[in-house]
Amino acid sequence: MATPLISATELHERIGEVTVLDVRYRMGGPGGRGEYERGHVPRASYVDLDADLAAPPGEGGRHPLPTVEDFETAMRRAGVRNDRTVVVYDDWSGLAAGRAWWLLRYHGHTDVRVLDGAWAGWLAAGGAVHTGTVLPGRGDFTARPGAMPLVEADGVLGVPVLVDARAPERFRGETEPVDPVAGHIPGAVNVPTTTNLNAEGRFRSAAELQALYAAAGVDGSEDVAVYCGSGVTAAHDVLALEVAGIRAALYPGSWSGWITDPSRPVA
Repeated sequence: MATPLISATELHERIGEVTVLDVRYRMGGPGGRGEYERGHVPRASYVDLDADLAAPPGEGGRHPLPTVEDFETAMRRAGVRNDRTVVVYDDWSGLAAGRAWWLLRYHGHTDVRVLDGAWAGWLAAGGAVHTGTVLPGRGDFTARPGAMPLVEADGVLGVPVLVDARAPERFRGETEPVDPVAGHIPGAVNVPTTTNLNAEGRFRSAAELQALYAAAGVDGSEDVAVYCGSGVTAAHDVLALEVAGIRAALYPGSWSGWITDPSRPVA
């Protein structure tokens, strides 16, 4: 697969031969099902991030990974097949879609794309809008975890290059609007997810992303891992690095999981 992204034009051309998942979501807000029912990409099935792409909050943070069994069931219910390209999109700059992309890739699906430009890009390109709920045929996706790298809390400090994907003021510990402790994991560098996109809301080119991450010391010469607040938006940096040709691991627990153990260091 040449790229983990797909343009609105290409999706329009291939709409009959791919499985489309609508993962619209807002952190701390209502789920996206209402927005989905009011209008979505033709044939798209709705996937709920909290219910389908995460386990309940706990020691693993605010959005731990779902169990393998639960994820497989959710993807089959959404019509995901092993031999069919999956396209995921949201209306949150690709942040929720990035989580779905990573989970599918981690669980062994080999061809997953994120709609570049998200829902707004689809509308701007004149894409058709369908309403109501799609009832797809049941998929046959078999989850085989381990196809993408991840790192757990006990290995985070040993990662040569650790990237924090949160906003700069949260990284610096100047403000913390979500979690009870401010700061970052010692040794981390900050590459906010917002910098992955251009002014049109699409991902920067591979060369631009390579330069962006190289400026923070991420050039692919050493192992890389990414975290954020709860493990959702960090997948956006993993996706951007994939576009740049750099394979990065995800720390699923991220900051919200890190701080559940007060013995862990905070910078």
